[in-house]
Amino acid sequence: MAKQQITSAKLRQPNGHFSQATAIEARGRLVFLSGMTSRRADGSIAGIGDVSEQTRQVCENLKAAVEEAGGTLDDICRVDVYVRNMEHFDAIHKVRREYFTGIAPASTMVEICKMTSPDYLIEINAIAVIPD
Repeated sequence: MAKQQITSAKLRQPNGHFSQATAIEARGRLVFLSGMTSRRADGSIAGIGDVSEQTRQVCENLKAAVEEAGGTLDDICRVDVYVRNMEHFDAIHKVRREYFTGIAPASTMVEICKMTSPDYLIEINAIAVIPD
């Protein structure tokens, strides 16, 4: 199933690793991935105090969840990113480029004041369309 990047000359080009919009044929399964944090399978938190390492673990967790559903990271068309410090924008997008190597998903990033653990610096939820 082909994912198409939508780009408008009437909009500023993204300064991070995301698409203005993505289009996907709506055949297959919609998979809604809950917010992933930097918690490892053993319950420990990766990269305490290090947003790059936490982002890497979050992406690994998204990858594990979408693969369990029968897809890949390329099937993710939308992410919502919650961060404790918007100044980490560049570091987060540097890691995202390592994981989302095809067409980048549409994305929203917002800064929030609290998460379920004071050690979390980032959380990402996602929507994927997985082909039949």
